[in-house]
Amino acid sequence: MAQAPDGEERLRTASQGAAAPPSSSGPPAPPPRPGLSYSVPAPIAVIPAAPRSVRNARALWLLGFVAGFAVLVGSFLTRDWHLERLRTVVDQMAPGGDAEAVTTATNVVFWGSLGAVLLVILLEAAMLGVVMGRQGWARWALLPLLAGHVIVLAVAAAFLVPEGDAGSYVVLLWGLQLLLAFIGLVLFFMPSASAWLKSGRD
Repeated sequence: MAQAPDGEERLRTASQGAAAPPSSSGPPAPPPRPGLSYSVPAPIAVIPAAPRSVRNARALWLLGFVAGFAVLVGSFLTRDWHLERLRTVVDQMAPGGDAEAVTTATNVVFWGSLGAVLLVILLEAAMLGVVMGRQGWARWALLPLLAGHVIVLAVAAAFLVPEGDAGSYVVLLWGLQLLLAFIGLVLFFMPSASAWLKSGRD
C-alpha cells in the first residue's frame, strides 16, 4: 500500500492539534461590559428656605397659641372656683330652677366654652401647618377662622372671664393672642411670603 509523504502527514497532524479544544485550566473569560445608558436622572427638587416674613408670622401665631393655652390651662386648674361662680350666674338667669338642672347647665356652659376655644385654636394650628407646607389657600382659610375666634371669645368671655384682676389677665391674654394672630396673618400676605407660597405650586 502507498504511504503518504512525510510532509503531508505532518500537515495532517498539525491541523488536528489546532482543532483541539482549549484547556479548561486557563483563566475564565471576563463578563461582557454593560451598555451605555443615555437616560438623564431626575433633578433633585430644592425646597427654598422660608423668608423672614413667613418665619416671623409663624412665630407670632405660635406665641398667640401659647397665650390662648395659658388661659385654658388656668381655667382648667381653677375649674372648681369657676363652676361655683357660674352656678350663681346660671341661677340668676333662671331663678327657682332645680339644683341638679343648675349644676348640669353650669357644667355644659363651662366645658362647652373651654371646648369651643380649644377647637378654634386647634383648627388655626392645623391651618398654620398647611401654610408652612407652602399651600397658599390655607392663609385665606385663616381669615374666617380668626373672625370665628373673635366671636367665640366674645361668647366665652361671659362665662370664663371672672371679675377683678383675674379677669383682667384673661382679657389681656386673649387680646394679645388675637393681636399676634392678626399681625401674623398680615405677614403671610407680604410679597416675599406670597412668592414663597407660589413656588410650592411650581
